[in-house]
Amino acid sequence: MSGPLLDRIDLHIEVPRVSLDALSSDTGGESSASVRARVIAAREIQSRRFADAPGVHANAQMGICALNRHAKPDPRGKTLLRMAAERLGLSGRAYHRILRVARTIADLEGAEAVGEKHIAEAIGYRVLDRARPDA
Repeated sequence: MSGPLLDRIDLHIEVPRVSLDALSSDTGGESSASVRARVIAAREIQSRRFADAPGVHANAQMGICALNRHAKPDPRGKTLLRMAAERLGLSGRAYHRILRVARTIADLEGAEAVGEKHIAEAIGYRVLDRARPDA
């Protein structure tokens, strides 16, 4: 895929095959009900955040001004994002998409600010950027 096309996809992840041992294990992960509750809470946060912004209902719809206001990372997060942008050769579009995803990750956690760990997780979802030969 070309870089401009990849830039328009927020999450790039590889899903490895699940082992038979894991499939037959009695240990479970987070329940669907729990995940649903976190998603509903995050959507409510975003709804309140954008109550006065016509046409904006979610982080994915934030423009640059809103990104600077609502998704500004802490200093360590900013440093990490800068390093990733340089090492991976991220475009401006990819850089901003990472910020939007990091803001959503922070919302799912109930965090007020975007921190280094949110930026790190969002960068981790850009597998195809890391795999590009020109990156």
